[in-house]
Amino acid sequence: MYLIVIYHKWSMTYQPLQPAAFYILFALATGEKHGYAIMQEARKLSDNRFQIGPATLYTTVQRLLDSGWIEEVPGPEDGDPRRRYYRLSKPGKSALSQEMDRMEALVRKSKALRLRALESES
Repeated sequence: MYLIVIYHKWSMTYQPLQPAAFYILFALATGEKHGYAIMQEARKLSDNRFQIGPATLYTTVQRLLDSGWIEEVPGPEDGDPRRRYYRLSKPGKSALSQEMDRMEALVRKSKALRLRALESES
């Protein structure tokens, strides 16, 4: 219950996502994946700057499942039956979109501040 409140509160106050939650949502934005594929995609999306270990991955996946941001789906018929597959839910897509918007706004503000600093030096 506590973890659901954290994520629900985030969506109302626009607090940044934790890196593991962000990269899991980001990795699932391209389609359904199992845990190991999520770890690989997160590493790729971060240009090898962020790596999710198995404990962090599955703890965060469970939190995202509990919050309704991701959902478990059946894997391919010919796939390993031990693997669990996940996909973004509509609330998860919305949360990822809000986080991307927040990051884009930060970059815009950063660039504007940098330009103002350069103008004041001249």
